[in-house]
Amino acid sequence: MSYGNDGGSTWRNDGGVPPHAFDPMTRPDLFRGVLTRRLFAFLIDLVVLAIPVILAVVFIFLLGFVTFFLGWTLFGLISPLSIIWAIVYYGASIGGQHSATIGMRMMDLELRTWYGARGYFVLGAVHAVLFWVTISFLTPLVLLVGLITRRRQLLHDLVLGTVVINSSVRAPAAPAARAY
Repeated sequence: MSYGNDGGSTWRNDGGVPPHAFDPMTRPDLFRGVLTRRLFAFLIDLVVLAIPVILAVVFIFLLGFVTFFLGWTLFGLISPLSIIWAIVYYGASIGGQHSATIGMRMMDLELRTWYGARGYFVLGAVHAVLFWVTISFLTPLVLLVGLITRRRQLLHDLVLGTVVINSSVRAPAAPAARAY
């Protein structure tokens, strides 16, 4: 048990841990259609990730002819650079101001922590790596978990403590303050 930070007048029994910010019982609209939207967002993100890789492959292919086939040795860099590109893409976009990738923004989705904070670079990068690892080894389980959980979280969301919400659902705006 701990004391609050207000001079000891408040007794707290929660260890200073904030409650879940997104309750599916009080706000089911935040999670309505999230799994379907995540699927389409994933497909859009695959296209966004593939375009620079395809352009690099075409460039290396043409460079090989100009350099008498020596440029084709750069094909060995495509796989590691694709992985780095994907990690940077997810880290930067989830760590950005929208807390969502391009596909997630197009589908009105947003990644948040369980207590409501926006994503950050490391969370986005680890989220991507954990997603690819779990989808590689546990494909049916990853998808089934999303159908069972109340917040429509996938397996890697549960491990990281993240929630994907429908960002098109907005809380009612507070009335404007009077300026007199």
